[in-house]
Amino acid sequence: MKKSLLFTPGPTPLPPEALLAMAQPIDYHRSETAVTLIKDVLQKLKHVFQTENDVLFLTTSGTGAMEAAVANLLCCGDKVLVIRSGKFGERWGEICTAYGVEIIPIDVAWGNSVAPEAVESHLTAHPEVKAVFATLCETSTGALHDIEALARLTRHRPTLLVVDAVSALGADDLQMDNWGVDMVVSCSQKGLMTPPGLAFAALNRRAWNAVARSNLPKYYLDLRKAHQSGLEGSVPYTPAITLLTALQCALNRICAEGIRNTIARHNRLAVATRSAIKAIGLPLFAMSPANTLTSIRLPEEIDGKAFIKLMREKHGITYAGGQSHLSGKIARIAHLGWMNENDVIIAISAFERGLAEIGYDTPLGAGGTAAQEVFTR
Repeated sequence: MKKSLLFTPGPTPLPPEALLAMAQPIDYHRSETAVTLIKDVLQKLKHVFQTENDVLFLTTSGTGAMEAAVANLLCCGDKVLVIRSGKFGERWGEICTAYGVEIIPIDVAWGNSVAPEAVESHLTAHPEVKAVFATLCETSTGALHDIEALARLTRHRPTLLVVDAVSALGADDLQMDNWGVDMVVSCSQKGLMTPPGLAFAALNRRAWNAVARSNLPKYYLDLRKAHQSGLEGSVPYTPAITLLTALQCALNRICAEGIRNTIARHNRLAVATRSAIKAIGLPLFAMSPANTLTSIRLPEEIDGKAFIKLMREKHGITYAGGQSHLSGKIARIAHLGWMNENDVIIAISAFERGLAEIGYDTPLGAGGTAAQEVFTR
C-alpha cells in the first residue's frame, strides 16, 4: 500500500480540521456568518504578519498579490530596484516591466543571498527609485534574504521596501512593524496550510500614501476596494469562502502555538534537515538557507528528474525539483506548515533510500541519525 506524502514548498499538507471544514456545506459569502469569518481571519493574519497594520486578502494566487503590489504602489515610468536571485525575484521584474515600470536589477547568483551593501550602493546611486522589491525566501533556491538589514536601508529614505513572503510567511522571521517593512505579500498554500487560491497583503502608512498617488491601471486587484470591504467583513468580489473556512482552522493552530514558536519550530526542522543532508554527503545549494525548505545540490551522476519521478511514482514521496537551469540539478525538501519532527525523519529516510535505489553510494541511516541527534539535543 502506497501512502502519498508531500514535501514541496507549496502546496503543503493540510491539518485535518481544515480538510473537514471544507467538507461542510458551502455558505453564502454575504451572510452574517461570513462577515464574522472574514473579520476573524483578517485579525488573526495580523499575528502571523507580526503587524498592527490591516491585512487584506484577494482571491488569487501569490503572484496576484505581487502584481497587486506593483499596480497599487507605483506610477507609470517609476524606477524601482529589483533583487533577482532566482525565479521569483525575476518575477518581480517581469511584473514591473508589464506595467511600464523601469527596473534597475540587482542580479545575484542563484543560491546566494543579496548583500545589503549592494542594495545600499544602488540606493545611493539612484535616489529616485520608488521601491525595492525583494523576497524573504527565494523558493527556487532555498536562499534567505536579510530583510531586516534591507529595511534599515529604506525606512529612512523615501523608498518603499516590498517583500514577497509567499513561501516563507510563518516559517522564517519577518517582523513587519519592528523592522519597518512597507508592504508584505503572501498566500495560502505554504506556511498557512490552506489550499491554493488566497493571497494576502499588508501595507503600512507609507505604502498606503503611495497607493493614493498611484496611477497604474487596476480593477480586480485594486487594494483600496479590498481594504475597505475587509474592514466591513466583506469583499468587493466573490471570495473563495470555502478556503476561508479552512484558513480560519489553520490560523487557529498558528495563533495557539504563537508565531514566535511557529518560527522556532520551522527552524528546528530546517536545522535537522540540513544536518541530515550533510551527513549523507551532499552539499546544500543555498549559501544562507531558509527555514522554509532545504535545497540540495545533486551529484552530476544523478538524473535529478528521474530521481524526483521515482520517489513520487514508486514511493509516494513528493519532493520539488529544480526550476529553470537548475532542473535536474537540485532537489528541494520543504519542512513547512503542518510538519513536525517525525515528518523530517520520514523525508530524510526516504531520500536516502531513493539515492540507494538509483545507485548512489550513501550510508543508509546516516541522515536519519543526524536529524535525530538534532531533535534529541
